[in-house]
This record gives sequence, structure tokens and C-alpha cells, in this order.
Amino acid sequence: MRWWGWGDPAHPAGLPAAALDFLAQTVGVAAHPRAPVALDNVRLPAASLSEASLSRLRAIVGAGHVREDRGERVAHAAGKGYPDLVRLRAGEPEGAPDAVVLPGDTLQVGAVLALCARESLAVVPFGGGTSVVGGVEPLRGVHSGVVCLDMRRMGGVVELDGASRTVTVQGGIRAPALERHLGERGLTLGHYPQSFEYVSLGGCAATRSAGQASSGYGAIERMVLGLRLSAPAGEIELPAIPASAAGPSLRQLLIGSEGTLGVICELALRVRAAPSERVYEGLFFEDFSAGVEVLRELAQQGASPDVARLSDEQETRMSLALAGSGGVKGRLGRLYLGARGYGDGCLAIFGFEGGERDVHVRRAQALGVARAGGALSVGRSPGEAWRAGRFSAPYLRDELLTHGVMVETLETATQWSNLRRLHSAVTRAIEAALTDCGTPGLVMCHVSHLYETGASLYFTFVARQREGEEIAQWRSVKEAASAAIVQGGGTITHHHAVGRDHAPWMRAEVGDTGVGALRALKAELDPTEIMNPGKLLA
Repeated sequence: MRWWGWGDPAHPAGLPAAALDFLAQTVGVAAHPRAPVALDNVRLPAASLSEASLSRLRAIVGAGHVREDRGERVAHAAGKGYPDLVRLRAGEPEGAPDAVVLPGDTLQVGAVLALCARESLAVVPFGGGTSVVGGVEPLRGVHSGVVCLDMRRMGGVVELDGASRTVTVQGGIRAPALERHLGERGLTLGHYPQSFEYVSLGGCAATRSAGQASSGYGAIERMVLGLRLSAPAGEIELPAIPASAAGPSLRQLLIGSEGTLGVICELALRVRAAPSERVYEGLFFEDFSAGVEVLRELAQQGASPDVARLSDEQETRMSLALAGSGGVKGRLGRLYLGARGYGDGCLAIFGFEGGERDVHVRRAQALGVARAGGALSVGRSPGEAWRAGRFSAPYLRDELLTHGVMVETLETATQWSNLRRLHSAVTRAIEAALTDCGTPGLVMCHVSHLYETGASLYFTFVARQREGEEIAQWRSVKEAASAAIVQGGGTITHHHAVGRDHAPWMRAEVGDTGVGALRALKAELDPTEIMNPGKLLA
């Protein structure tokens, strides 16, 4: 992973000329590209761990698995949120871990946590490092140092129970590695967040991740049947059972705990037969409201596609522009849609996965509902294009930052009866905040992750950066959007997690008593409060 951005350093850089022209005309771009600083020019605080503490850590995990070099410290200095990347590219991260520790098994994790509790060292669990809400910032709080606990050595498959269709894995296993292992045996987990290429399954569980196909496969909390958590106070091991009435669900308390209670060392996950058929296609709706109504009908009839995404008008225009719709083919497509009354409409992507007959039956039902709601089918090309590029947006963000363009995302969820009202309120709040910053921009949204009672809203906003004030500009917009979400009846986060960025709004979400209950659980499992300070309950 690039230390200053996203993904494979060999990934080709550059924006299509049409996309760059569109951005220059709509939001403005920097006069000259702004490259990240060289690694050697990144400013790091001096490491503060004593040689005695380092020696004790080495005795637990092995001398080669305690890292203090510049490259490792920078790579673990932040996640992949907008403020993270702005600071990293400028060579000015807020901080860095004093050491990166790589445990090899659960016993070593427990021993490291016990040592850190005795010596007042903060511990930040680190899976794929893909957090976009400040979830892996190396904050030390009141402690004398901070250790990053990187789980990459704990990335194996422990057991596959084919009869029960469950797989037990170590918490550090990466999603692609697990899918390869399952795919060779005709199985799949079906969990595909946008961070799929790098994310760890322990990290997915810790942040209540929802994959792009969650409308069909379910989000991670529906996939986790059992887990093993190592906390400073001891270990919790919950077996992989299909259901239980044994009191409040500890599984659900630990899923979403974001490293603040302990480290998820093992997971038992339900898996399914790998699909033999995949069909992804595009539809156009006359407007956003018509598309929302169809998605509601599908969810409440139990006919949702596995992937169901509806872009609003602005996101549809932006998507077509970035795809180069200014060409002959694009102009012909716009004429075709315009002639049928969909010229300023909304693009939806429907994706179906499963056995051939199952896909045929479900697709026919879903398309029947969509057409009755006014949808125009535009074939498989848009769906296949989305599927081919489903993990590419973070690379695009890096390119936009190079051209002086702020691009950020945020998400929420609410009931169907409130969905359009919340969509309008958050859009207006972001637009107003951008205007107040002197950088009016584009605000886009899509609906995804369908439920019988509601759905998520995923916003993207784009504006010219205020050079030298990038973080203040971002914070103004983020605070305005978050206030609009909370006041408008949405959750502060549907799947990005709380981390550092959303912690100020947790009390509004769960109330004073709820925050107190979570603090009591933390006091029981992490009495010295070393686990991931400043996150979730800050």
C-alpha cells in the first residue's frame, strides 16, 4: 500500500482528460499538480519507548517482529481518511506509533496487552489500515507511549466446516486471501466493501462493515457466528453457534467495538456456495424519488437485488462525465435517454448473484417491479463497468488530491419515510458549508444497502481545496453534514464506523445512559484504558 495514499504503487496514475476538464469547469483545479513529499521528508516525532520496554516486547513476539524504522512508523501513522491523506501527502502526520508490533498468535496478543497495561502503553490494533474515520490514529492519550499492533502475521484459515458452511479464520486475514481459499472449494463469504483489496476480516468485524452486496449477502454482523477477543483483562471466546438465547448478545457487543475493548484474534464466519451466475445491469429512473420508491418496493417484497445502487441526479451526471460521456458514444446515449424523458434522470445498478435459475427468477421479479415504477433498462454495460471498477474510487481520490480537489464521502441510514427528506437536508447542509468556505462544489449521493424499513445514503462531495486550510475546510463541512444527519433522524454512521471523526456524535446516537453502559464494559475489559484511545467513546 502506498504510504501517502491508496493501494498498489504500480497502479497507473492519471485522470482521463475529459474528467479533468469537467472538474476544472465545475469546481476548479490547482494550477500545477501537487505531488506528495518524499518519505525521507516526512516529519516524525521521536520514538519514546525505552530500550527496556522494546526488549520485553521482542521477548514476546521475536526480535524481528518489533519494528521501529521510518517506513513502518509512517505506514502506521494514519488511516486513509481525507485528513489522514492531506497530512501524509504534506509530510506532517499528527503522530506516529513508537513501535509496530507483529504478534504471531493469540497468546502473543494477550502477552503484549498485559505488558502494555503494566507499562501504560496505548495499543492501536491495525488490520488493513483502511479506516476513513480516524479509527487507527496512533493516539496515546494519557499514556507514556503508543504501540501499533499489526495483525498481518495472523492471517490464516484455522478450520473450514463444509457441512455447516462455516470457516474459522485469524483476525488478520485479508479479504482477498479468504475469498481465494473459499473459491477453490466452491464457496464465498460474499463480503465486498470498497476496501476489499486490503481490508482484514478482523477489521471488518471491529467496524461493523457492510459490503457492496449486503442487500443480498448481509453485512458483517450477520456473518459472524463466533469470535475470540483478547482484552487486557482476559479473553472472551464465543463459539460458532447458529443462534442463542443466553442473555444479551456478547457477539454483537464486540462486533463494532473498534479496538477499544480488545483485539479480535479469531472469527467464525458463515459462508455460502459460490455463485455460478452473475448479472449486473443498468437502469434509468426519471428522477430520484421514482427510484427510491422502486427500491422500497423491492426491499419490502423480499425481491432486492444482491447489489442495488441508485445515484441521484448529480451523482449520475458526475459518473457519466468521469466515464467520458462527452464522446460520440456518450452523446448518443444521452440523446437516447433524453428522447425517452430520462435526460436528467438517475442511474441505478442492479446486481444478481447465485445459481442460474435463482438469478433468472429473482432478476425477472426485480425488473418487473422496476419497470412498473418507470425504470428504463439500459443493458449490462453500465453494470459490468461498475463491477469492473468497484474498488477503484480510492485511487481516483488520490488523483483528485494531486490536482488540488477535495473529495470526501460520508454515509448514514434512515427509514424509507424519512429518506428523501434526509437526502435533501444533508445535501443542503454540505452545499451551504462549502459555500461558506468560499469553495462551492458538487454534492452527490446514492442509495444502497436496502432493508425492509429503510436504506443507507452515501454522500460524496467535491470542491476545490483551500490551500493551507485543507483540514479546517474539511472540518467545517464534516461538522455541518454530521449535525444535519443527527438532527434529520439518521445514524451518524451506517458502515464507516465511529472512529475519531464521529465520536462527538455518539451521545446523540445512543444517549447518556447508553454511553455510560459502553464505558462500563470498557472499564471491565480494559481497566487501564490502553485500547485505541480517542475512538468510539472519546
